[in-house]
Amino acid sequence: MRKPLAAAFCALAIAGAGAAPATAAEAAPTGVGKVADTGSATSAVPDVVTSVEQALSGLNPSAKAVNLAGTVALSNCSGSVVRMPDSEANDPALVMTNGHCLESGFPGPGEVLVDKASSRTFSLLNASGSRVATLRAAKLAYGTMTDTDVAFYQLTTTYGQIKSSYGINPLTLNDKHPVAGTAISIPSGYWKRVYSCDIDGFAHTLKEGDWTWKDSVRYTSACNTIGGTSGSPVVDEATGKVVAVNNTGNEDGERCTVNNPCEVDASGNVTVRKGINYGQETYQIPACFGIDNKLDLSASGCTLPKP
Repeated sequence: MRKPLAAAFCALAIAGAGAAPATAAEAAPTGVGKVADTGSATSAVPDVVTSVEQALSGLNPSAKAVNLAGTVALSNCSGSVVRMPDSEANDPALVMTNGHCLESGFPGPGEVLVDKASSRTFSLLNASGSRVATLRAAKLAYGTMTDTDVAFYQLTTTYGQIKSSYGINPLTLNDKHPVAGTAISIPSGYWKRVYSCDIDGFAHTLKEGDWTWKDSVRYTSACNTIGGTSGSPVVDEATGKVVAVNNTGNEDGERCTVNNPCEVDASGNVTVRKGINYGQETYQIPACFGIDNKLDLSASGCTLPKP
C-alpha cells in the first residue's frame, strides 16, 4: 500500500525510501497502498470520476467520459462520493476510500471498524478538479483491510443536498463482478488526475506485509498510480459505474512486502509483478447497505468481513 503523502515524506526523511500505501506523494509513496503520506499509509488510485445522471429520485449513472466530478480529496488519499444501485436522493451520502486511509491509521489484520465517531472533512471536486465544497463525515460507517481494503464514511449531507447545492452527482457502485479486458479510468481527487488503462485480470489472493486481499483487480501497466491515489474509484468507462477501489502496487519487485504486494494463486504459487498496480473489487458491497444506506453486515448476500 502507498502511504499518505505526509507519511511518505516522513519516511523518506528518516529512512530514505520507506514502504507505504499509495498516498499523495508522487515522488515518494510510502506504506501499504498508495497513500499521500500525511501520517497514515494508504493506497492511492488515479482520479477517475464518472458523471452520474441523477434525477433526485433516481440517481442513475450514464456512460460518459470519466472526469473528476464527485471525487474527493482527503488529507492523505483520494476518494469519491458513491451510492448503491438502490440509494435515493434523501439518503445520507457516502464517501468511499481505502481502509488504509483512515485517520486512525491502518486497521490490523482481522480488524473491522463499524459505526465509529468521525468528523473528517473531504474536499468535493467538480469535473475539472476545482474544489466546490467541503463535506463532513457524521461517522465512519465501515472500515477494514481484511479480505479487502475499503472504508465508507457517512456524511452529514444527502445526495440530493449535494446535487442541489453543487450540481455534483454521486458515482454508482456496480453490483456485478468486473470483467477482464474492460477499459477503466481511475480519477484521483488528491492529484486531480485521471489514469486510464484496462483490467488485465484478477489475483486470487494479494498479499502485502501482514495483510491479504481476495480476488483483487490487476491493471495493465498504463495505470501507473502513485502515492495519494489510494482510495480512488476504479470506473468502468463503458457504464460509468465503479467496479473497484484503487489501493496498491508493487514498487520495487520485492516479494509480499509492504508496498510490494505479491499474487498467490489457488495452489499457493507466488507471482511478483514489479510496477503493476491493483484495486479491490466493490461489486459485493451493495448487498451490505440497505434502506437509508444503513449498513447491515448480516444481510443476505453480504460477504464483507464482520467485527
